[in-house]
Amino acid sequence: MENKMFCFQCEQTAGCTACTGVQGVCGKKADTARLQDKLTGALIGLARATAGNEDLISETTDKLILEGLFTTITNVNFNNQTIEALIRKINAEKERLVPNCFSCTSCCGRNDNFDMQFIWQGDEDVRSLKSLILFGIRGIAAYAYHASVLGYSDKDVTDFFYKALFAIGMKDWGMKELLPIVLQTGEINLKCMSLLDKANTKTFGNPEPTGVSLKVEKGPFIVISGHDLFDLKQLLEQTKDKGVNVYTHGEMLPAHGYPELKKYTHLKGNLGTAWQNQQKEFANIPAPILFTTNCLMPPKDSYSDRVFTTEVVSYPGTVHIGDEKDFTPVITKALELGGYKEDVQFTGINGGTKVMTGFGQHTVLSNANAIIEAVKSGAIKHFFLVGGCDGAKPGRNYYTEFVKQTPSDSIVLTLACGKYRFNDLDLGDIGGFPRIMDMGQCNDAYSAIKVAVALAEALECEVNDLPLSMVLSWYEQKAVCILLTLLHLGIKNILLGPTLPAFVSPNVLDFLMKNYNIAPISTPEEDMMRLIGL
Repeated sequence: MENKMFCFQCEQTAGCTACTGVQGVCGKKADTARLQDKLTGALIGLARATAGNEDLISETTDKLILEGLFTTITNVNFNNQTIEALIRKINAEKERLVPNCFSCTSCCGRNDNFDMQFIWQGDEDVRSLKSLILFGIRGIAAYAYHASVLGYSDKDVTDFFYKALFAIGMKDWGMKELLPIVLQTGEINLKCMSLLDKANTKTFGNPEPTGVSLKVEKGPFIVISGHDLFDLKQLLEQTKDKGVNVYTHGEMLPAHGYPELKKYTHLKGNLGTAWQNQQKEFANIPAPILFTTNCLMPPKDSYSDRVFTTEVVSYPGTVHIGDEKDFTPVITKALELGGYKEDVQFTGINGGTKVMTGFGQHTVLSNANAIIEAVKSGAIKHFFLVGGCDGAKPGRNYYTEFVKQTPSDSIVLTLACGKYRFNDLDLGDIGGFPRIMDMGQCNDAYSAIKVAVALAEALECEVNDLPLSMVLSWYEQKAVCILLTLLHLGIKNILLGPTLPAFVSPNVLDFLMKNYNIAPISTPEEDMMRLIGL
């Protein structure tokens, strides 16, 4: 087993069971996967060390918890050296909290880091519940991290990381003890998404409906990918008046809707589609790419010298921009490469040359009266929330075909990179509203929740009674915590795909299906019939 791995946290895991060989489907090597398990064990050890020492927890402790959890999300860190350095920092912080603990021979549970093999090789139902908690808090940590760089935090969210990690390390806990923490994970994620929404809108303004071009203009340019809006803000400041344009990629697309970002005239448009297409889309572009968060794929030789990373993202051999946030190397590379000699028109996967974004809760709810009247009059008969992660596994064209089949008197709300399957389609309008409304990044699921709750209140019904269907796609851990939030809110009848999570055991799946009526997607035709009888 020393040359093997065990990982089943993402949707594309091998054989829909687990990646257990020398390399995961994501490109992560077995030694890196084992180091990430060791990092998780160190975090559990740190959480144990804080028990009874809560008064000693510092900003450094909290930051290490965030960085450690974020680092283990799929497609974030492939660099053994940076993972090992983070483990050393965590162990040093643990020793600060409990001096001489590492040399102690008692069995109190503080003097060692947790061995994740105890979970991976243990009872499948306990493994399933602990995985839901662990993968959920990894997703929450990503959102909390983005909020923290903007100066926002929530003690309830921070405290829960310690509680959840402590629970994961409890060897004698079963479903009775773990299930409430699974559901609390969803509750805490709702608070965290609210926090990040506040951080983003207070810093960058409320998103506005904005058309985004898929054309790349001639001249030097930089492509920025990931989710961190503050990194984009700093890049825009540093490229201002340098003759270098900036284009978003993947989950950075919704940045175009924020007033404090769209005011930069050299933020030109969007290049490419979702994360899984980057190896093809970046192969020949004459520009550098900056990765700010997860969704990095192992760069191919054809463009690896043009890849830059920052924050917790890291890949061996690429240039990393540290905490000083000096993007000079990226700008220098853009000027050196020179960009295209003439404008180049790119398209979405359906051939569209322009997409819309910026339909956050502020925009939608400011038009709530008109939308509610359209619902009452029958002009709008149904809402579909079709969104989530995109991915490489065959079958995701389901979401394209499903959206194409939505009736003309319905609105499609979407968010996250799953929208790239259909966001360049022209489905027309309803009473001045576009039939496809992009609500933003995956963390902007909070906007969708706020809109659903507001509609339910206005129509004097429960959310589950709304003419609203959720057809979601998932890939990584942020999708897990969002799903847990929907369960916390009691939302039922969710269709999930393209496959169900490998880490959910039959018994846990049976619980979710019986209590929340979660079901896997089938075919667009069958599911449309199931949802609205068409």
